[in-house]
Amino acid sequence: MKYAVVKNMQVIPLSHIPELEYGVFIETNLALLKDKKHMHCVAYYGYRSGDGLKLICCIANDEQHVVFVSSCLPQGGEQLHSFTAHNFAFEKFEREIHENFGVRYVDHPWLKPVRYPFNSADPTATIANYPFYAIESEELHEVGVGPIHAGVIEPGHFRFICNGEQILHLEIQLGYQHRGIEYLFLQKKKLLQLTTLAESIAGDCVCGHTLAFVNLWESLCGFTPGRDLQLARTLALELERMAIHTGDLSAMCTDVGYQLGSAVLGRLRTPLINFFQVWCGNRLAKGLLRAGKYNYPFTQELARQLTSLLVSYETDFNQVIEKLFSLPSVLGRFEKTGVISHDQAVMIGTVGMSARMSGLNRDIRFSHPYDLYPELAHQPIIKNHGDVYSRAQIRRDEIRQSIKYIRKLKEDLPEANAGSSVLWVPAPDSFVLAMTEGWRGEIVHCAITGANGELVHYKIKDPSFHNWLALALAVRNNEISDFPICNKSFDLSYCGHDL
Repeated sequence: MKYAVVKNMQVIPLSHIPELEYGVFIETNLALLKDKKHMHCVAYYGYRSGDGLKLICCIANDEQHVVFVSSCLPQGGEQLHSFTAHNFAFEKFEREIHENFGVRYVDHPWLKPVRYPFNSADPTATIANYPFYAIESEELHEVGVGPIHAGVIEPGHFRFICNGEQILHLEIQLGYQHRGIEYLFLQKKKLLQLTTLAESIAGDCVCGHTLAFVNLWESLCGFTPGRDLQLARTLALELERMAIHTGDLSAMCTDVGYQLGSAVLGRLRTPLINFFQVWCGNRLAKGLLRAGKYNYPFTQELARQLTSLLVSYETDFNQVIEKLFSLPSVLGRFEKTGVISHDQAVMIGTVGMSARMSGLNRDIRFSHPYDLYPELAHQPIIKNHGDVYSRAQIRRDEIRQSIKYIRKLKEDLPEANAGSSVLWVPAPDSFVLAMTEGWRGEIVHCAITGANGELVHYKIKDPSFHNWLALALAVRNNEISDFPICNKSFDLSYCGHDL
């Protein structure tokens, strides 16, 4: 057998993952990926195992709802042929492995740094000497934006090469706020500390990342959550999706000068995040999701408040959305702006909304369902034009879908069950992979435990890790004045990427 077959959140002994010779390893995984419609790489990373480096590759089969996991222990100092030379979606995975462990690839197109971690294999590679792509020409000019932005957002540097107002090339440099989150997962030993770390991965996707960790940890410890826990978690994830999508639509209105839409949608976001404040005491939902329990159950009184909120929200949302999607001045800026084709989306391995905008069906709620999504029979929202307009439509339609799901979940609220105390003892010498669909897309957490059940490796992948390159490609041949609306229509995470 060349790979282990696992489901989302399934724990297996580490010894069950076949260890292949590198040539067989690369051949096996590339063969799986020939089915571009249903197969994609959800995780590829390395970790220190004894005196060597072990590589783990996880290929998801979205049709069969399973993940194929294989491993390799390349010889020390061996120069490797890259996956990227055959499948470009691996380019950032291999750049990260190179940066973290010094692995040399003989045919990778450009082994640029990814994050500049404190424990990089090459301490001379600093953010100050990042190797930007450049074109020598008297007719072209460069425009630099950031890393300190005019708006209060996170740090990233955007280097444009332009011909007049037309963007020919954009390179996005990140890595300004590497926090060592994955390293801290191995240093912290208390469950509360680990959960707090998960809540801090990306501040606008607290529910998505925390749920991935909580599901992973419960699986490692053999705990099966009741329907009451699963309902609260599913509901929280859909509320987070609604809130961020609403805020993003507001910001997109701002970027095209539609101030009424900006004001109304910005106002509508506020009661959604304020509901988290009422529910758990934090507007970002920190403190809400916990392994094996909840400190803040979703009660009948909260359900009544949420029902009233949704009625008020939906009335105003439908009214402003009807105006937004009928204004020629808005549609003129949205349509055919920032286009990613289906082939490009497949080539670079986009996930989540950045894939679904181009007709690529990638949605973990559908392909690898968890919590109560099987009960909801979720169907992904798919658009086909890959432009700002498609990304706005997905947000609009997913908000309406989330409202429907929340109302359905509230129809039959189970009694809150405090549950018994859980003895959290993770399975020893094991591997587990947990996936959730955050509002941006596919979130993946992988864990490997040692002989005593301790974490010996923890891997996090935010959807932005895949999708930043999509933004760089989307702006090509657009005017530089369209960059703000392109950027906001993706709304990717700096900290989720940098970790």
